[in-house]
Amino acid sequence: MEKNTNIILLSILSLLIVSIFSAFVIEYGLGHKPCKLCLYQRYPYFISILLILNIFILKKNIKISFLILAIVSLLGSIIAFYHFGIEQSFFSESLVCETENLDPNSSKEDILKQLSEKPISCKTVTFRVFGLSLASINTIFSFVLFGIFLKLFKKYESNK
Repeated sequence: MEKNTNIILLSILSLLIVSIFSAFVIEYGLGHKPCKLCLYQRYPYFISILLILNIFILKKNIKISFLILAIVSLLGSIIAFYHFGIEQSFFSESLVCETENLDPNSSKEDILKQLSEKPISCKTVTFRVFGLSLASINTIFSFVLFGIFLKLFKKYESNK
């Protein structure tokens, strides 16, 4: 593999690890409980980290790994866009996301207990970066990764 490809992959690997680490800090350190779609958006990151490590460590199936990375990133951007669409009311909340309304007459303790037992609504944005929801940032980031991995696949294919 070329030196430039290694630098690109190391940069992406670093960004993926920082993204996952940040998600855990936001969840456990700052106390922002994620909805189910937020959790699903992490899976493509974990898969991508494993595939990139496969490229560096095992150095096997590099071409197919680039293709799978592109597909995984595209799926990740679709999930993130769907989540963004729910946040913006482009799409209705699916059964995956729905939660019952909380009783406004409940005490703080009761509300906290209800929240711990029920899923968080996918429509609710509890954390923003530069005014953007994490789902919107993830949509863009995942789609950019799709383009990069597709280009690396095509480049690797033409070098063989």
